[in-house]
Amino acid sequence: MGNSSYRIPGPCLTILLTLVCTGTARAKVPALIIFGDSTVDTGNNNFRPTLLKSNFAPYGRDFEGGRATGRFCNGRLPPDFVSESFGLKPTVPAYLDPAYNITDFATGVTFASAGSGYDNATAMASNVIPLWKEVEMYKDYQGKLRAHFGEEKAKEIISNSLYMLSLGTNDFMLNFYVFPYRRTQFTVKQYEVFIIAAAEKFIRQLYSLGARKLSVSALPPMGCLPFERFLNINGRHDCVTLYNKVAMEFNVKMHNLMVKLNKKLTGIKILESSIYDVLYQMITKPSSFGFKEKVDKAKGKTFSWKMTSLVTKIEWVDKLCKI
Repeated sequence: MGNSSYRIPGPCLTILLTLVCTGTARAKVPALIIFGDSTVDTGNNNFRPTLLKSNFAPYGRDFEGGRATGRFCNGRLPPDFVSESFGLKPTVPAYLDPAYNITDFATGVTFASAGSGYDNATAMASNVIPLWKEVEMYKDYQGKLRAHFGEEKAKEIISNSLYMLSLGTNDFMLNFYVFPYRRTQFTVKQYEVFIIAAAEKFIRQLYSLGARKLSVSALPPMGCLPFERFLNINGRHDCVTLYNKVAMEFNVKMHNLMVKLNKKLTGIKILESSIYDVLYQMITKPSSFGFKEKVDKAKGKTFSWKMTSLVTKIEWVDKLCKI
């Protein structure tokens, strides 16, 4: 896969496509509450003065009605699939979208902003919503829950919801490797420690606000992101080994943090969503997942697949269903 013209149709759809939770698991999760970046932003950036928007074609071409909703994807995002799999709504609304209100948000809401990260300076670089602001929006959401449903019902939603966190890639790929500020302060290993500390502070803050069930995404193979491969001309547009190494190093640190917090914070259940290996396998060995290479003279090399042949190999899927 050395050619930069390779693409995988529907990459956002494949990760959680076959995720199906049991009826027992569904009853445990009244709502999804989501923080993060473009992987889980369903439209908040539409309402921000930023260039990081996706409310235009070809985004959304496979979404219902072919609408570009602000999701950085051709269709739905992983949180949408997770929501549906828990027996909730098939899409998770963005908190800043005025088309929705607290009754819509009661079963799922995302405060995520494309371009954001654990490091608040990451969001500043693109004028998107920093993580501290995502938390403030969540506090506002809690107030609206209490006002609309009453204290007891609101507490039930807050404590039993599944909190999904998907952050970190922008901290490294934008804020560290593109912009020079953090590189003047830290080596990459020091920055990994800095981000881990920010992640711990954030998770402890959510815990203090009532969160008890969390799914925290590890970093993907960052060196295999399309833009990084496009720039890797000397490497024949293959994955950038350095960036993948950083992701793996960081994921070890994040794993150790999850183990620590699961032991330290009474009543919390944190699931580490390890996506690195399966995504790397999909990129380097697409045929193992039912992808078939085909050549289109107009579009270059692409991948297609039979839906029935795509079988997920993400070990944490079953754990997520039972959280």
